[in-house]
Amino acid sequence: MSGTVNAGTVSKLVGHTDSYYASSANPAPAYPALEDTVEADVCVIGAGYTGLSSALHLAERGYRVLVLEAERIAWGASGRNGGHVGVGQRRGQGDLEKMLGLDTAKKLWDMSVEAVQLVEALIDKHKIQCDLKRGIMHLAAKRSHNEHLREEVALLRERYGYGQIRYADESEVRALVGSERYFGAQIDSGSLHLHPLNFALGLANAAAAAGVQFYEHSRVTKYSGGSPCVVETAKGRVRTGNIVLACNGYLGNLEPRMAGKIMPINNFVLATEPLPESLARELIANDYALQDTLFVIDYWKLSGDNRLIFGGGENYTSRFPQDIRGFVRKYMLRVYPQLADTRIDFGWGGTLAITLNRMPHLGRLEPNVYYAQGYSGHGVPTATFAGKLIAEAISGTEERFDILAQIPTRTFPGGTLLRWPGLVAGMLYYSLKDKLGS
Repeated sequence: MSGTVNAGTVSKLVGHTDSYYASSANPAPAYPALEDTVEADVCVIGAGYTGLSSALHLAERGYRVLVLEAERIAWGASGRNGGHVGVGQRRGQGDLEKMLGLDTAKKLWDMSVEAVQLVEALIDKHKIQCDLKRGIMHLAAKRSHNEHLREEVALLRERYGYGQIRYADESEVRALVGSERYFGAQIDSGSLHLHPLNFALGLANAAAAAGVQFYEHSRVTKYSGGSPCVVETAKGRVRTGNIVLACNGYLGNLEPRMAGKIMPINNFVLATEPLPESLARELIANDYALQDTLFVIDYWKLSGDNRLIFGGGENYTSRFPQDIRGFVRKYMLRVYPQLADTRIDFGWGGTLAITLNRMPHLGRLEPNVYYAQGYSGHGVPTATFAGKLIAEAISGTEERFDILAQIPTRTFPGGTLLRWPGLVAGMLYYSLKDKLGS
């Protein structure tokens, strides 16, 4: 029966959401909860990409690092996302030039390329098995979007010297993507895609090997800055010289000074049954990851075992849809109606954080309290790179961290109490624009 779930699909990684990623996760150790008073040079709060990368890079610099995670390592968006590792920021380079000037836009571009290279270098250095593949296509969902894609390709090639991207017309796109929905594309061979949970678990293993102490099921209830800082959980506390807040969409009420700068939203993903090779190549001939130009984007790729991993739809409440597989399936069938009889084995959701300007939000709350959040759907490379920048800053080299920290980040209108109605109204407006026009 179409759309049904395989009864044998259960989470292999205990304590994680029942996703394809958890069912195909590499072996991962379980860590104890914090139940004592301990000391560290740096306490990292949150074991997603930001926290794991910060911890690894700090440990490699000789710091005593401790990581506190409220659930399991990579339990949140770092273990549930689409696995796209794209160059650039969430905003296009033309927008960034207008916002920040050409010099800063070029620095941000160079950092974005380095971020993708960092992900690949970490995978290579630490022998992380995470289904790493090359290439992302950005598809024009409306004919009117084509000109922007062409102009951006020309800008990146000519002003930024990025020769790994090119424009493809409608006929080429239809040969590469088994759908008649798209009118052109950027084809970027310099970007990557991967199994996001296994990448995160690989970072955690590398960090543990470098001496990082991990505590799971250790939700932070409060902290105080100072010298030393004190971080408290239900049963333990950490005395530390520095704190890294790496909570992103799961920050909650821990730090009100940051909370109003981000908006947690939910995004949803499905995984089909393994597809025959001929059908997999029909859907994505070059095995790239794909994403479209809609405001509420669809994004997809093939897994290492030829499942279609498809993300579509989002909501702005504290609840997930009751039937996530059915919720996402309708988006998938708009792109690939030929999958109407394909079994859906998994459906899951995750929470990410967006900012008003869709740029990452980095900074210091106090001289020894650092944070990074608000990756707005571009988290795999950006959060991993942010962790490296935090390690640089704590080590005394703050120039690159400050480039991102100085980007203005507005508070959502109404702060944490009233931001939801405004966001929902705005998202519904852009969702309507997605459905109208050509």
